[in-house]
Amino acid sequence: MSRLSLLSAILLGLIQGVAEFLPISSSGHLAIAEHLLSTGSIDVPDFYDVLLHLGTLIAVFVAYWQDIREMVVEFFSGVRDLAHGTTPNPVPPARRLILLIIVGTLPLFAVLPVKDLVEGLSDNLYFVAGALVFTGLLLFASDRVRKGRKTEKNATLVDVLLVGVGQAIATCPGISRSGTTITAGCFVGFERKFAVRFSFLLSIPAILGANILSLKDALEGEIIWADVPVYLVGVVVAAVVGYLCIRLLRMIANKGRFGWFAYYCWAAGALTLVLAVMGK
Repeated sequence: MSRLSLLSAILLGLIQGVAEFLPISSSGHLAIAEHLLSTGSIDVPDFYDVLLHLGTLIAVFVAYWQDIREMVVEFFSGVRDLAHGTTPNPVPPARRLILLIIVGTLPLFAVLPVKDLVEGLSDNLYFVAGALVFTGLLLFASDRVRKGRKTEKNATLVDVLLVGVGQAIATCPGISRSGTTITAGCFVGFERKFAVRFSFLLSIPAILGANILSLKDALEGEIIWADVPVYLVGVVVAAVVGYLCIRLLRMIANKGRFGWFAYYCWAAGALTLVLAVMGK
């Protein structure tokens, strides 16, 4: 197998940056791209997959730095208030958002026992094709849901738990994490802007946790340290493109047109099915 070239690294970084945040499934698109690259005898290291996700995590931190900073400040203020018995009522929104993100992350722990099985589905293009079609159906339905008004001030723990279940389901390759969580947020009555914002903030512990779990396996594989500069170029591409896509999705959220991506997912699913059949 040939080593990962600069062009291939940039291509995968571009796909990761676009598909991680636009509701079209980064895992599904990376599985398709890596399938095509491996057909061309190019080896895509597991370590590079980990780095690409860290690149898009950087994009989230940049785009939502104000929210993240406020939550960090409120976390320490909350610890101090608990110690002194001076917790304010009502709880500050940023502090409540911390609790909502923690609860929304809990369903991911149910995936841990079947983590290897779920990751192995990326090799099954028939499954990826079906998952992309399913993502399209979710996005199509999201535009037809009545606009909600819930934000971090009045969303319930049950609401965010259901969004978290959507995130857990989206660990399957081909099912968009952002698309599923945003759609779930719309279904439980989130304001559209908040559904997008919560989806991206919820991705922080999810991406960090996934990378921590994957890092050990990735490091155990053969890492060609001379190729690390090539990897870093792809990471920068993923971070920059990811940030731009976050801004784009914010604008789309204002217009409530998530369903636009449904047609793309259906087309991508059909194309993936063709690749699966041709690859038999």
